[in-house]
Formats: sequence, structure tokens, C-alpha cells
Amino acid sequence: MCGIVGILGATPVADRLLEGLKRLEYRGYDSAGICTEHDGELDRRRAPGKLANLAERLRADPLPGLIGIAHTRWATHGGPTEDNAHPHIAGDVSVVHNGIIENFRPLREELIADGRTFLSETDTEVVAHLVDRELKRGLGAREAVAAVLPRLHGAFALAVLVRTEPDVLFGARLGAPLTVGYGDGENYLGSDAHALAPLTQRIAYLEEGDWAEVRRDRVQIFDRDNATVEREIVNSGVFGHAADRGNYRHFMQKEIYEQPVVVAQTLRSYLQRLEGRVTLPIPESDLSDVRRVTVVACGTSFYAGMVARYWFEQFARVPVDIDVASEFRYRQPVMEPGGLALFISQSGETADTLAALRHARAEGQRIAVVCNVPTSSMAREADILLPTHAGPEIGVASTKAFTCQLAVLAALAANLARAKGKLSEAAEREIVRHLSEAPAAINGALAYDEAIEAMAGTVASARDVLYLGRGTDYPLALEGALKLKEISYIHAEGYAAGEMKHGPIALIDDAVPVIVIAPSGPLFEKTVSNMQEVRARGGRVILISDYDGVAAAGEGCIATITMPKVHPLIAPIVYAVPVQLLAYHVAVAKGTDVDQPRNLAKSVTVE
Repeated sequence: MCGIVGILGATPVADRLLEGLKRLEYRGYDSAGICTEHDGELDRRRAPGKLANLAERLRADPLPGLIGIAHTRWATHGGPTEDNAHPHIAGDVSVVHNGIIENFRPLREELIADGRTFLSETDTEVVAHLVDRELKRGLGAREAVAAVLPRLHGAFALAVLVRTEPDVLFGARLGAPLTVGYGDGENYLGSDAHALAPLTQRIAYLEEGDWAEVRRDRVQIFDRDNATVEREIVNSGVFGHAADRGNYRHFMQKEIYEQPVVVAQTLRSYLQRLEGRVTLPIPESDLSDVRRVTVVACGTSFYAGMVARYWFEQFARVPVDIDVASEFRYRQPVMEPGGLALFISQSGETADTLAALRHARAEGQRIAVVCNVPTSSMAREADILLPTHAGPEIGVASTKAFTCQLAVLAALAANLARAKGKLSEAAEREIVRHLSEAPAAINGALAYDEAIEAMAGTVASARDVLYLGRGTDYPLALEGALKLKEISYIHAEGYAAGEMKHGPIALIDDAVPVIVIAPSGPLFEKTVSNMQEVRARGGRVILISDYDGVAAAGEGCIATITMPKVHPLIAPIVYAVPVQLLAYHVAVAKGTDVDQPRNLAKSVTVE
């Protein structure tokens, strides 16, 4: 996950900015940069690769200045080059950015038509140009930032430095965290309290839609309507490498809310949005001869693999086997030489999955790994490594790792389909377009958090809960049930909706909530028919659908959760949010240990 540090200091800031970036290395990155203002000019140093490269550049060519911004970045389309590294400069404006600007393409085209020249392939550069254009039209820096922010769609955290106003930094957040730090005669911006710990313990967390004007002697914070607001200054208590919950009650809640950003950053590593292409860190020829895919994983990662099976077979027309890692070796699977064995793991150290990987290699399989830890055992043993870029996940119940896995698997399915000659250029552009919409749709789903919290008591009092879904919503039903079991200790099961009449319908009575995941679309009517069978037997239905689905079938349900209307491709990524939030709020209502549920560990390193 990308990192931001900004300092409006009383002494030179470059060394401290570099130190702040070092504290953000755990997020992962492949380029970094710093920009300062000095003697009326913006100056910057950027370098691909590790921070040591940037440090060496700063030693050779020091960067003076009492105000500056810094950034660590995962490469997007175009690669981890210096031109694509942050900070970006346009005229009198320098910007660093976490997240994604969903509508960057039309903004870029508008700016080019206005005579602007772009030097990078990133979406971030449009922000610098937009603010600079407003300055050139005569607005002050504050007014320019206020004018630009409403034009940006997606999920972002921004730090903005303006050459003509060297005593102020601007920060803004929408769907991505950003923190203000308060010092003695100087103030700061950071991705989180961890980045600011060497500088200050006094911080304020910007809330959704907030933006801030940061000066040495004061900080003024505005909400999305540009009204001045107060945000509580708290003691972060962050020292060393301590993890930081921010202003969230639990790590799980924080990680649910990080999903717009981490999914965006993951997708940006696999999508060439300008070209409408999906890319993987391997030659396309490596996949063209794949005749069968074997997917192996555990728990939540297994359900991500189940979703991927639909995508692989639909788009690439390649048959897929899927196994729980702990059973894979023991059924003595028949594996065709040269097949692709795909292993999915958050930690990359899960013992069952690692043992299965080694078994598949011994059987002559090509090994692909989807993993959140690029230095893990599985990552090191992979032929094809597909990182998820979710950042550290502290909560035991996986949330952001799951949605990032889905994002990577969707990109892999499209790339495999193209390699097999099953995907036209037009169809690939459509897939890229829909995947690019996922972060904003996740952000839209998070807007229903309070409504989900309000109805959590309906589930919290139950002893048993059923989840139903069809197609890719079936694995979501399994995942929803797992989340509820993990952190609330309520017995829950997920079923394919059509299987209810083959036995599980005997469980239905008025004490069993039934959660139906049914976005409108080709499978909606069949799922609703199964839902009606439940209601006819006294079942209490909670429907998760979009506006059209709720309007068509919500009457008679004890509760409905309305999601943004999205393309079926990204529905599993978006609909993961309400099942996560529902499990979270039920667990909070029951008073369980959300982040460290009993009997569970984050990484299972024994069989």
C-alpha cells in the first residue's frame, strides 16, 4: 500500500521525510520520491527501486527546504520508472497520491485539449494539472484545491504542495486514510500515525471527504461541503513498529475500510487503463499452452479460488479443478504434465498450501502463487508470483486480502483468456473498464455501514444462520458464513441457493435468519424463487441486492441491504463488503474479540 509523508517544518525536512518513508516500507513499494520548496522553486528527487536508491540520490544531490512531501509507490501501468514515481509536478503544483482517480481518462483528455502536456502514465498527474490550471485562472491555493476535489471520482488520499504559497500544505481523503500531525512550530501529514511517530504523538484522523489546510502554527480542516470542522486531536501511542488502528474500533473495521484503496492499488499493478489491457509479470506465451488449472487454497482464500473458477472457465474456457489444501495431496490427484497449479494465500506460509505446492511441483506443474507477502515461502518457490498489495492485515478474519485476491484473479482470468485466443480486444477493454470501477463501487458499498449496523441485532440473537447465493454469489455465501462463524461464534452455513430443496430447507424455521446474496442480473429470478421457498416456510430473509433487486423482491424481507448496481464481473468484490460488515457488527453486538477470535491464528503454519 502506497505511503505519504508531508512536513511543514522549522528545520530542513528532506532527511525526516526519508525517515518517514522508511517507516512505511512495510506497505510495499517499488519507487519513491521527495519534493520540497526552496527559494521560490519546487525541487524533487525520485528513484525506482528501494529507498536506498533515493537515499543515495539525496546524498549525491541534497534537497534543501523547510516544506516537502514524500511518497512510496507500487508501480502501475508503465512500470516503476522515475517518470511514474511520485511526487508529480505540473507548473506550480506538486502532488502525491494514494488510491485511484476513477475518472482520470476524461480529465486527462480535457487537460490535453487545453494544451497541457503529461510526463507520466499515472492518474495522479491529472490532479497536479487541475490544481495548477485553477491557479493560472486566478484562484488562490485554497480555492484551487477546493475547486478540484469535487471533480475527482474514486478513492484517494492527497498531499499538495504549491510553489507560490510555501507556508502551507493541503491534504484530502476520500476512501483512503490520511492523518494530520501536530508539532511544535511545525505540522505534518501522513498515511497513518506510524509514519508520523518520530515527529509527533499528537494527531487527528481526517474523516471521509475531509480536506485540510496545514500551516506551521495552525491546521484548518474542512468537510466535503467545505464547512470548517473540528477533528479530535488524540495521542497516537504509536512507537517503533506498532500497528495503528487509527480512529477505528478494531483492525478488522479499519481493514474493511481500506479496501477501496488496496483494491485500487492492486488493480493498478495489473491493468493498463489507457490501453485497455490486462498485464501480468510474465510473458503471455507462458499461459498459451495451459490446458487445465488446479486451484488450491484454504479458508477465505479457497472461496476466492471458487470465484476464480467461474471466471477462468467463462472467459478462458479452460477446465478448472479446485481443492482445499489440506485434502489435495491425500486424494492423489491426477495432474497433466505442464498444467498450471494456482495457490492462493494471504501469508504465503500456510503449511497445508505450501505442502500442496511442493506436491504439485513434483507432479510437473507450473506454479502460480497469489500472495500478500512477496518474501514468503510460497512467493519464493513460485514460477509466477502475483502479489495482492493489500498491505499488512492484522485482523485474523481476512477482509482486504480477500478482495485483493479477487482483483488479481480476475486479471489473471482475463490474461489467460487472451493468451488462449478467447478474448477480443474490445472484450478486454470492457473487462479493464469494469475492474477499474471496482474501488469506487466498494466505496459506495461502505456507505451502507450504518444501515448494516442497525440491523445486526436481528442476526446477533440467532444460534444458526444460513447464507444463499448462485453463481459467483455462492462462494460469497460460503465466505459470509465463514466470517460470521469466525468472529461471532454463531453457527452459519453457506449453500448454493438451488440446493436448498435438496435437504437444507429442513432447517428453516422462524428462528433461522437466511441471508440471500442476489444482485440483479441473469441469475436473480432463480435465486429469488429459492428465497420465496424459504419465506413460505417461515424463514426470516435478509436480502442483499442492488436497488432494482430490492425493489423487485424486498417486500416481506425482515431487512434489506442495498448495494450499488455493478457489472457481474466485479459483483463478488463489491458484495464482499456487506457480508464482512454484517459479520463485524454482529460480533461487536455480541462482545466477542473481533481481531483475535478464539482458537484462530492469522497464519496457520502447522498441518
